[in-house]
Order: sequence, then structure tokens, then C-alpha cells
Amino acid sequence: MSLRDRINDDLKAAMRAGEARRRDALRLLTAALKQKEVDERRSPDEAAVLAVLEKLIKQRREAVVQFEQGGRQDLADNEKFELSVLVAYLPQQLGDAEIDAEVTAAMTAAGASAPADMGKVMAVLKPKLAGRADMGKVSARVKARLSGQS
Repeated sequence: MSLRDRINDDLKAAMRAGEARRRDALRLLTAALKQKEVDERRSPDEAAVLAVLEKLIKQRREAVVQFEQGGRQDLADNEKFELSVLVAYLPQQLGDAEIDAEVTAAMTAAGASAPADMGKVMAVLKPKLAGRADMGKVSARVKARLSGQS
């Protein structure tokens, strides 16, 4: 079963069960997927679905921080709930040791040795780690390794 089918089935189940908050979070996701489909004029593949999912997760994390700084805990709690629903669709996340091993392998494959080679390393890592690791943290690790900090 594809990820998109699973999302649609879970949306239907939430509607039948009367889970309004879960239903709304899943509708948000399906609307973003539909928008991607309309924009590209083709059905998104698994990688595109994961990209949309990661984008929505990043937006929710940023919104939580903003709402908490603004003193709107009610809105922050709503964003946290949506975040918990969305995160459930991500594949199993890699551990630190696995990410470090992938970074080392990518640096070797790209022949990278200086900070200027960061783009080459990230181009190798992105398809391998998309959806399985926070790419912001991966980028920070690559930058630190290329600049000789660790």
C-alpha cells in the first residue's frame, strides 16, 4: 500500500470515528498533496509525498516555536497535535551512527575535502536520507566535517 493510499484510508477512518482534529490534520496533508499533483500535472510518487510531508512537518515545528513565543499556547498545542499526526507517516528515522556512516560514504564518493564541496556531498545524501533524517541536521554535520570541526 502506498503512503498516499494509507493517508487516504486513515482520513476515512478518522471521519468514521468522529475524530475531528485528526481528520483536519489529514485533510491538510491531502490538500497539500492534491496541490502538488495539480502543480506538476501528475500524481506524486513516494518521494514527492515524503517531500510534502517533510515540508508540512517543518512548518508545524516553526509554528509551534512562534506561537509559544507569542504566548498562544492553545495554538501551539494544536500545531503539536498536527505534528504528531504527520510524523507518524515518516519512515523509520536513522540513528546518529547511521547518519555519520552515510556522511562519510558520501564524502568519499564525492571526493569532498573542503567546505566548497558541500553541495556535492548533499547531492549524494539527499536521495538516500530524504524522509529518514532531518536534512538540516545532516547539513550541519556535513558542514562541520568539511570544515574540520569533527
